[in-house]
Order: sequence, then C-alpha cells, then structure tokens
Amino acid sequence: MKISKRDALTWFEFFADLDEYEALSPRQTEIAYAALSQIEVAAEARFAALTVEIPDLKSICGRSLYVGDDARFPQGCRSCLLGTGLSAVRKTNRCNVACKFCYNYGELDAIPPIGDGLWEIGGTKFREEDVDLLLSVYPKPTGIAYVYLEPFMEIEAYYGIIRRFHDAGVHQHLYTNGLLATEENLCALGEAGLDELRFNLGASNCSDRVIESIHIAKKHIPQVGIETPMTPEFHEAFLRKKDAILATGLDFINCAELHLNPNNIGNYMGENLYMYRQGYVSPIWSREIALDLMKRAAKERWPVVVHDCSNRTKFARDLNLRAKEGGWFGASSYGCEFDAIPYAAFLPVLRDESFPFLEEEPLPLGYRPGDLTF
Repeated sequence: MKISKRDALTWFEFFADLDEYEALSPRQTEIAYAALSQIEVAAEARFAALTVEIPDLKSICGRSLYVGDDARFPQGCRSCLLGTGLSAVRKTNRCNVACKFCYNYGELDAIPPIGDGLWEIGGTKFREEDVDLLLSVYPKPTGIAYVYLEPFMEIEAYYGIIRRFHDAGVHQHLYTNGLLATEENLCALGEAGLDELRFNLGASNCSDRVIESIHIAKKHIPQVGIETPMTPEFHEAFLRKKDAILATGLDFINCAELHLNPNNIGNYMGENLYMYRQGYVSPIWSREIALDLMKRAAKERWPVVVHDCSNRTKFARDLNLRAKEGGWFGASSYGCEFDAIPYAAFLPVLRDESFPFLEEEPLPLGYRPGDLTF
C-alpha cells in the first residue's frame, strides 16, 4: 500500500489524538505501517543519493560503510559486526554531564547501581576475580566494551579488570566523554592493556580540553577515536575545529546515527523523523550528517577512518550476534524502543512539503478516512 502523504498525515493526526495505549484495528495498523514505510523509503533514497557522492567508499561485508585506511578501522567494530558481537561490561551508573541526545536523559539520577565491587557481564554479576572462571566456562569473546554512563567517574576501579581481560587476549574498548581524562589515568589505562578508547566528542561540544585528551590518549592506547551521535550541533563544532581534531592523530570517527527512545525524544520533537525496519526512530538529518563527513573525509583525504555507524549497521550487528549465539535464521534482538508508536513525532515530516514520498496511490476502500475500519 503506497499511501499518499496527504492520507498518511490525516490518519497520523487521528492516531496521535488517541489514548497512548489504545490499540489500532488491523486495517489501521496496516495504514500506520504503510505510512512509516513510505517515510523510510523516501529517507533511504535521500541517503542513497548522498552515498553516491562519496569517493572510495568501502563496505565491511555489506554490513557497514566507511572511508579511509583499512588498518585504522576500529577493531571493536569488527568484533561487533563480524565477531561475537558487542559484549557489554557495565559498572558505573553515574555521569558528569546531561546530553540531550543521551538515552538516559532525564533519569540520570535514577539509574540503578550494579553493586559495590561488582561488574555486570551478560546480565550476571561478577567480581573481578571471577573473570578467570568466566573465561574457563565460556568461549573467549572477540571483544568486550565498557559501557553504562561515564567510566571515568571511577576509572581507577577499571584497571584491574582490564588487565585480566588483556592477559586473556580479549580486545577491549571503552567509551568516555573525555572531560575527566588526564595524562595519569590515560597512561594507566594503556598500561592495564586497554586496546581502544572512544571519545564522545559531542558531549563536550568539541571541547579543546577533550581534543587535547585525544592527543594524549594516542601516546598510551593503541587505537583512539571519536564515537558521537551525529547532530547539527556536533557537525558545526567539528567543522570549526576539524584541523585541531585531525591533528591529534586519532584513528577513526564513528558517526553514530542518533536514535531516540522515550527519554530523549522530547528533545527532538518537531524534527523530521523516520523509523528503520519498524525499530529505531531517528532524525533524518543524523545519517545525512554522517554521510556528509564521510564525503569530506574522502575528498580531503583525512588521515582517519570515518565509519557510518547507522541504523543499518546496528541492524546488522544484532543479526550477527544472534547468529553467533546459534539463533534461528533471521532471529535478532533488534526492535522498537517504544511501547507504542509515537505517532505525533512523525507529524512534522508528514507536514514538510520538501520531503515528498517517492510513489503514491489512492487508499483502497475500507482504508480511507471516514470508512469503517476493522
């Protein structure tokens, strides 16, 4: 059903006025899915047109796109897309900033703790000394990632467990906003055996202090890069400080497509959004910014890898992980992060005359506004 933009808007205005958890009829659900598909197809056509403009574009097994020196492609991403997936290690439930794009926006003071002296790995609680037991039972993962807010709030607690996984030959990467990084703790991370450090440079709006920390990190840690949700604010700040950022010697820039959840979507109401494969909801401009940076990097020959960490990449990531776990054909944990489709959030893109659908046709009988639907 290639619903017209006008009909999609009429129906979504109706859906947006319903009680949040009022179920749609089967035909109304068909209409909703048809409208979301039309938006998605039109958005992907825009992305495809931008992709054609990127010279020397490369693919990692058809799962993600990048430009730049293959040797600088982050090993943590290879593990995520080709290995045993993104094995998350969680500890720190606090952060020193509150970014509007954060998935925990508005609830940063209510994040449950992991527990004193404990680490959460695979949903189970461990002490540092349990790592040897864990590795003796399970196949060694191709890589692990330290996630869960800002590790540098208590970075000294991380050195021991990093050393244990390093001794076992497991690739490790860690995320930080960089505001608490110092020469001392960056050196200690390198000595412990951390393989890869990723700075969310957007969290500090490309702070000069954090840019300098990226430069310092490169002296101590094998791979250092940026991983940041692509927003207009980051795009503007990055281009303004591009030369200083590239001069740090960093290896990669992961252009994360911003996806929204119930915590942060309120910060982006009014933007043109789309839904990827009935899963992640994102502003259309987020991937457009990523592709713009990739084009600039390729044409200007930046000495880094610029990676399109898009919704498609995350879709492929979850497929790869489930396949490695022995899941059935097509199984994945990928899905929508909203209990119900946020219909009101899609009204701006449906009202935007500069965003046409590629193909439209009249609704069949029984699906038109005013028809009795069931």
